[in-house]
Amino acid sequence: MAEDDIMIEDDAIALEDTEDSASFDADVSNIIPFIIERFKRAEDYRYQDEERWLQSYRNYRGLYGPDVQFTETEKSRVFIKVTKTKTLAAYGQIVDVLFANNKFPLSIEPTELPEGVVADVHFDPKEPEQMQASTALTSPYGFSGDGKDLPPGATAKTLSEKLGVLQNKLEPVQDKLREGPGKTPTAIEFSPAMISAKKMQKKIHDQLEESGANKNLRSSAFEMALFGTGIMKGPFAKDKEYPNWDADGNYDPMFKTVPQVDHVSVWNFYPDPDANNMDEAQFVIERHKMSRSQMRMLKKRPYFRDQVIDECIEMGENYDKKYWEDDLSDYAPEHGIDRFEVLEYWGMVDTVMLEEQNVEIPDELKDFDELQANIWICNNKLIRMVLNPFKPAKIPYAAAPYELNPYSFFGVGIAENMDDTQTLMNGFMRMAVDNAVLSGNMLVEVDETNLVPGQDLSLYPGKVFRRQGGAPGQAIFGTKFPNVSSENMMLFDKARQLADESTGMPSFAHGQTGVSGVGRTASGISMLMNAASGSIKTVIKNVDDYLLRPLGEGFFRFNMQFDFDPEIKGDLEVKARGTESLMANEVRSQRLMQFLQIASNPALAPFAKFQYVISEIAKSMDLDPDKVTNNMSEAALQAEIMKQFQAPLPQEQGGMTPPPGADAMDPTGAGGGNIGTGQASVPGEQGFSGNGQAAGTQPPQAAGGQQPPVGSIQ
Repeated sequence: MAEDDIMIEDDAIALEDTEDSASFDADVSNIIPFIIERFKRAEDYRYQDEERWLQSYRNYRGLYGPDVQFTETEKSRVFIKVTKTKTLAAYGQIVDVLFANNKFPLSIEPTELPEGVVADVHFDPKEPEQMQASTALTSPYGFSGDGKDLPPGATAKTLSEKLGVLQNKLEPVQDKLREGPGKTPTAIEFSPAMISAKKMQKKIHDQLEESGANKNLRSSAFEMALFGTGIMKGPFAKDKEYPNWDADGNYDPMFKTVPQVDHVSVWNFYPDPDANNMDEAQFVIERHKMSRSQMRMLKKRPYFRDQVIDECIEMGENYDKKYWEDDLSDYAPEHGIDRFEVLEYWGMVDTVMLEEQNVEIPDELKDFDELQANIWICNNKLIRMVLNPFKPAKIPYAAAPYELNPYSFFGVGIAENMDDTQTLMNGFMRMAVDNAVLSGNMLVEVDETNLVPGQDLSLYPGKVFRRQGGAPGQAIFGTKFPNVSSENMMLFDKARQLADESTGMPSFAHGQTGVSGVGRTASGISMLMNAASGSIKTVIKNVDDYLLRPLGEGFFRFNMQFDFDPEIKGDLEVKARGTESLMANEVRSQRLMQFLQIASNPALAPFAKFQYVISEIAKSMDLDPDKVTNNMSEAALQAEIMKQFQAPLPQEQGGMTPPPGADAMDPTGAGGGNIGTGQASVPGEQGFSGNGQAAGTQPPQAAGGQQPPVGSIQ
């Protein structure tokens, strides 16, 4: 195994896989009923949520539920899928904001006052060497009255002791280093905490990329827009297979334990009924639907009991379909029955129950009444039971609401907010279609007393009716039904406007035309878009607080606990960056450019962080700042190169300068043969040949060596 492999096995206490696993499970069965009881309670509690999600899904798909009854007079069954349009628009806005910079919206930064390392060290190229020598620390030790004049902080740890493993990075400039922030704009700062933060951030981004976090985040964002809640799981340890072939062409894969993240559907997530968010949850249960191959793959993961898994497979499939699964699978009754139902439990368990299962409890945890554990069951058998290996013990799930419901775990989505308006739009559109069909066809009235009895009264072109002999009056009358579909369409448009207001997603935001008034101007559209971003602003803030930050903190704790690279560790903090992209890129870019112009003032320039401003301008233009901007050393080199190009050219020998009109870059001074255009000379000017002098000769000097005034008569 490679040195950078993450090992967690030694930090976890798990139920061992013994030969008498089956009899052991039968004898001690307190854990399994405990988990099943909690699962049933969570399932019953979220029944109303499942009904809301089903209705939202039907509106998204354009399906009428079984509770919708049509009369015989209603011929149209049209369904206007405005819910789908607005859901996809909200989903698109969330994805655009989160991935505006083509990076996962997480960053690692040092705390405001990092502890454990020197905050900043610097050297000033302009400072004389003798000044540095005069302030050098001669000894870090002393006592009162020993005659030594110790500078402040001399009794603290030296710079070398504080920097530790980072000391080698300072060796080239060791003699010029001074502790503390730079005093002048020319000072070059070195922040060990910042270096650790950048290394940790890169490692986390690499781990997220390797685990497919972008794809999983997009899946969670879609369910968040549609159902109101997006859920992600992680990080959790997983042995990942890396393809490898030896020199003989034989497949020899490598396995590495890496942190993994997954998207978890709301349909398979059963949280603590008494919790309104993940911080309050005592437990969560994830319901898995697995095939035989997936069950066998569990045996390759840590602490899964191989023999018990084999016994579960021999017992046969046990998947129990829920009532809502037929709706999700378009009423396919045979769908999903050839599977195993596996319940994954994360949460608190009585310590007594764990001890009854012969789980070894560490000495430092034996005084706790409850401990957090991860338990998997299938076919009423324990296939995995392990104490939560993460410290501090936290449930590795994050749930973000689209619209926060303070009294429920699950949030409110786009589809639920416009449920009533979707029903109204469907009703008015069906009425309009039925009326249009009636008004577009002729209604026929027949006086049968004027016709021969027994005739077929159906109508078609060329139809012949036989009349009674000598019967007066018209027998067949045509009647036109009035067309009132325009009134129904007005009501439809009104319902659509109500949908815009209830969702906070106006129609012009997803390409709907017909905007009138102020919205027809560029400034008006900008105002409308800024107003529309108000609702999405809250959504992205929820993503930051409830999803991204917990996920980033989970990866941070994972690496701090299981990664032994000292260069990534420090007093750091995780920051979610979703809200930084809320402002329209055009507006944000304009404001940054305005600030850059103001900061260009020499009096204000020392107070501006130009590197950060330029980096943010690149982000607002959807560019990667790491690829289009220079760091401080690269910027200094680029400035020197620019100075060389801007330096004045050396003069010709003898102090001669190129004649007027000649190309300065032409060594011959001939001007390169280019003939330019200019103004004709006027009388009195140098070079004017109409004053009796040869062209190019100098006019006579006036007294005192001065030129005569222009236009004077000689």
